[in-house]
Amino acid sequence: MNNVAFIINPFSAKGNYQPFLNALKSKIKDPLYYISDSIAGTHDFIQEHFSHVDIFVAVGGDGTISTVAQYLIGTSKILAIFPAGSGNGFSNENNFSKNLDELVSKLQSGKSRKIDTFTVNGKLSINVSGTGFDGKVVKEFEKTDRGFKNYIKVSFKTFFNYKPIKVKFLDEKYHQYNGKYLMLNIANTRQFGNNAYIAPKASKSDGLVDMVLVKKFPLTYSALFAFRMFTKRLKDDDYVTYLPVSEIEFKVNTKNWHLDGEFNKIKSPIHVKVQPASLNILI
Repeated sequence: MNNVAFIINPFSAKGNYQPFLNALKSKIKDPLYYISDSIAGTHDFIQEHFSHVDIFVAVGGDGTISTVAQYLIGTSKILAIFPAGSGNGFSNENNFSKNLDELVSKLQSGKSRKIDTFTVNGKLSINVSGTGFDGKVVKEFEKTDRGFKNYIKVSFKTFFNYKPIKVKFLDEKYHQYNGKYLMLNIANTRQFGNNAYIAPKASKSDGLVDMVLVKKFPLTYSALFAFRMFTKRLKDDDYVTYLPVSEIEFKVNTKNWHLDGEFNKIKSPIHVKVQPASLNILI
């Protein structure tokens, strides 16, 4: 399988990548792989093998996948995934499991489809990005050992003392949505990860993203919000607003963002733009 390369994030799955590597070597003879020590190293590896590799497999979480994907945007190269992160939202949404035999079978067939991606001030996002409450949660979450329990713990701790962000849209037709929000998310797919569906009607191949505006809600609503999010039932109501857009500009009074679950500082004003059918993904 010479036309496939594996890029492994050694820090995903609590740094225990050796079992995956051992299993990979038992399934594929002399696999081409790189244990990534930096984003620059990943870039160099992809550039070095770009001409003779058709499928690049990202082994890690959404952040790793996004790092690999940025070099494949607008090309004929195909992205594949072996999920090894804490949330694995993008992997879940594209039917990649932790079953290596299943992945090898997909790699052998080599079939792919095009999906949308989007940018936030020119920075790539493939899954869900946002600011406000969840941007703060991601910042605090990165200080922990990760894992779903820590995510819930950090979320609760952050919720009680978090001041809403102020959002002001630059296009007049969205002025009615100016105001204070607990969080603002841009969703290319339906979920953050861990089956938390922030945008249950989002499609990764319709040329649009769902902008999700969530007002700060009382504690009495939090159980209903969580129930709806984990059962794919979140919808427009007094606290949640969905705006399907292909491009949008706005100002927000924070620089704290997460892009596909990775903390980023992004200065306002913000320009979000969909890149339709820009990434080939293995099916």
